[in-house]
Amino acid sequence: MNLADKVLVVNDNLPIRTDKPVHSGKVRSVYWLTEEDSARLIKDKGYDVPADAPLAIMVISDRISAFDCVWQGENGLNGVPGKGTALNAISNHWFKLFKDKGLADSHILDIPHPLVWIVQKARPVMIEAIARQYITGSMWRSYTKGEREFCGITIPEGLEKDQKLPELLITPSTKGVLTGLEGVPEADDVNVSRSDIERHVKGFNFSNESDIDLYEKLLKEGFDVISDALAEHDQIFVDTKFEFGYVNDAAGNEKLIYMDEVGTPDSSRIWDGSSHRDGKIIEQSKEGFRQWLLNHFPDPDILLNKNRMEERFALASDNKLPESVMMDISNTYVGIAEKIIGQKLQISDNPKQEIIDILRDEYQLIV
Repeated sequence: MNLADKVLVVNDNLPIRTDKPVHSGKVRSVYWLTEEDSARLIKDKGYDVPADAPLAIMVISDRISAFDCVWQGENGLNGVPGKGTALNAISNHWFKLFKDKGLADSHILDIPHPLVWIVQKARPVMIEAIARQYITGSMWRSYTKGEREFCGITIPEGLEKDQKLPELLITPSTKGVLTGLEGVPEADDVNVSRSDIERHVKGFNFSNESDIDLYEKLLKEGFDVISDALAEHDQIFVDTKFEFGYVNDAAGNEKLIYMDEVGTPDSSRIWDGSSHRDGKIIEQSKEGFRQWLLNHFPDPDILLNKNRMEERFALASDNKLPESVMMDISNTYVGIAEKIIGQKLQISDNPKQEIIDILRDEYQLIV
């Protein structure tokens, strides 16, 4: 079988029954189920949600995005073999660990296939909750330009690149463009301080002020759980992004949950521990691919400068990346996933047909 056939690139054209438009992001597509199908599944499967809760099928692809663009490879290899399976397996592992340790639930109700989640509709907190244990990446670039205050927190002078910070640093940014919040710029992904969030509790979609403490607690505890588990494999959890939201359980109780994905090579930086002790950085996440792109193209400013987005999109659409690069990414994602879950990943030969068969035969959701 052709390697490209094993890769799920287009994931928004599955014949899943829905009466709403399919929402397709850079990596995942979301199919909102009809009221009838949602109610039937809740009853048949015994999900701990209200009887009328909206449910969705979330299908992850093998597409690779970086610098807000989706990148493609030579020979029709327009995604990364095993990437979607690896991301879902890692998130599934951490979400289960969080629940087992009594932290919080996630939005996932069921996992019909390695590339598919059934999720409960959540009301998102409008914060990209970022936690950093080392100074690197964009934070280091800002530090070299003289910035010492990040999201209202002052960090010390004299830090070196890739150095461990004195304590875990929470540097939240806006999720989407928030309007009418005094002191918060109306732009996506801008840094905000704890005091910004406290001033605009409802604007950031928190139910009450005490949940700001809860989200920080869940962020720190979740970070520590992943960091400790990775350390057992001599891997360093450098930084990550968490997302939170609200759902109701079957009894109608509202709860703050983890959502989106967590602790993956897409949303986090992970370094190899032994290499770091030798003074070298070996990336076990998408950051390695980002660095390759910055080194590969003669004008890296196109990838870093948000005022050059048209040039950036053209760069991504006009350049097919070498197959060897796509396979390097595959090896990174599959390798770290298998370390985390402690077993081999089962990667489908024909993912689209497998998904259709399972959702038709076991869930009656195919048109």
